[in-house]
Amino acid sequence: SGLFCLTNDALRHLVVMTNLSDLFHSGQMTDLLYTEKDLVTSLKDYIRAEENKLERVKRWADKLDSLSTSATQDPEGFLGHPVNAFKLMKRLNTEWGDLENLVLSDTTDGFISNLTIQRQHFPTDEDQTGAAKALLRLQDTYRLDANTISTGDLPGVKHKSQMTVEDCYELAKIAYSEADYYHTELWMAQALKQLDQGEVSTLDKVTILDYLSYAIYQQGEIPRALELTKRLLELDPEHQRAKGNLKYFEFQLEKQRKDAEEETTKEKEEREEPDITEEKKKKKKKSQTKSTFQLIPERKKYEMLCRGEGIKMTPRRQSRLFCRYYDNNHNPKYVLSPVKQQDEWDRPYIVRYIDIISDKEIETVKKLAKPRLRRATVHDPQTGKLTTAQYRVSKSAWLTGYEHPVIEIINQRIEDLTGLEMDTAEELQVANYGVGGQYEPHFDFGRKDEPDAFKELGTGNRIATWLFYMSDVAAGGATVFPDVGAAVWPQKGTAVFWYNLFANGEGDYSTRHAACPVLVGNKWVSNKWIHERGQEWRRPCGLTENE
Repeated sequence: SGLFCLTNDALRHLVVMTNLSDLFHSGQMTDLLYTEKDLVTSLKDYIRAEENKLERVKRWADKLDSLSTSATQDPEGFLGHPVNAFKLMKRLNTEWGDLENLVLSDTTDGFISNLTIQRQHFPTDEDQTGAAKALLRLQDTYRLDANTISTGDLPGVKHKSQMTVEDCYELAKIAYSEADYYHTELWMAQALKQLDQGEVSTLDKVTILDYLSYAIYQQGEIPRALELTKRLLELDPEHQRAKGNLKYFEFQLEKQRKDAEEETTKEKEEREEPDITEEKKKKKKKSQTKSTFQLIPERKKYEMLCRGEGIKMTPRRQSRLFCRYYDNNHNPKYVLSPVKQQDEWDRPYIVRYIDIISDKEIETVKKLAKPRLRRATVHDPQTGKLTTAQYRVSKSAWLTGYEHPVIEIINQRIEDLTGLEMDTAEELQVANYGVGGQYEPHFDFGRKDEPDAFKELGTGNRIATWLFYMSDVAAGGATVFPDVGAAVWPQKGTAVFWYNLFANGEGDYSTRHAACPVLVGNKWVSNKWIHERGQEWRRPCGLTENE
């Protein structure tokens, strides 16, 4: 389990979503693929056994068909032969019994036994719902239309996969069960579109139109809901619910028309009292502006940055960012072979180290972490307990330096390049974000209203963050800083570093950051949270507010 401060600010931005990576990290998902392959092999064995059984039954049927056809043409003459009479008795008494046993013989034992054993590792309904929500979250964040997702035409995909009418319908049903009528409409409409285009399906248009019209009605678009209901009744004139909805929608439209007429009359009367009307409008506008300011901006900026949009650095600021060979003031380990360092952002100052962790080291870290990966937890300062937060959808594990030499080497490398003490830092945290995995905007450091955020550690606040990227990501997965408009994209073998606190110990609120949802691919990162204690001589306190 890990540590992070869950603030009221974070709770306001909480989006209650989950996804498949909550319960299955990439290694477990790979295991599921091999499990399914094993089941397919077992299923084919069962099919072959059934086919062999049916072939024997078919041969028997063909033989008796020929015999009985010939025999029934002259029954008395046929049975006049004593051998034929004997064989008839034998067939009916013995051979038909053998045939019955053959037909009733169970060839499913091996397959069913294997399936029963493997089912304990299968995803649950909760997992399927989580995967659906992850897909919907990706659709919103990256502004993807339903057809783009359904056809599998996503950026960076290697294995294109298309959704069937049934897939679209199931996704819409999950949204419907959550009273999410917006996504219900999008995916029921996609299912209907694919049916209209001629896709063969066990689902019919009546069922989909029933859900679609209701979802549209719930969003207040009664005219559209009415039109779809009429289309449904053309296909099934006796559909009782649709007949009732037709009358109800027509009634609601008439009511809206009357309300609109009354509103027009009221507006005419209000125009006679301009002062009162203007005051009401100002109050209403002020209220709307306040609500919008509190709830929308950060989320909008976050999603824009995830898409590669948003605030851009001016050319003048951009010109001040450089690449360099870096040895951290002639550190003996890096004098002869300095590392490659590049500036990613100026305020807050974010730097990236290139080729700072090898593929072999990455594989070692992942191998150590995989057996321990659990749903990431955060520290709730209100309860003082570790808890899972729905705004952090990933799996994580913690690795200590004494467990493996590679971890100790990595810790020492961070110390050599940052000049900061690692003895008081937290353990190396390894995190895996599957498709849809994300971490919404948050601070790494404890704020003034959370004086006991890291009290149990006794090492002070988190002074800095070091973040390794241990995989490339085909699409999505950026680390973004919504307040300043910075976006840092995953690049395998690199690491980014920034200070969370100013030299005077005050928190740098511009370091509020987030991990964007992974659209295509699999994201592995590891991070080191460095604390204040032990840095007194390595990063002396500043004397002014701006330091």
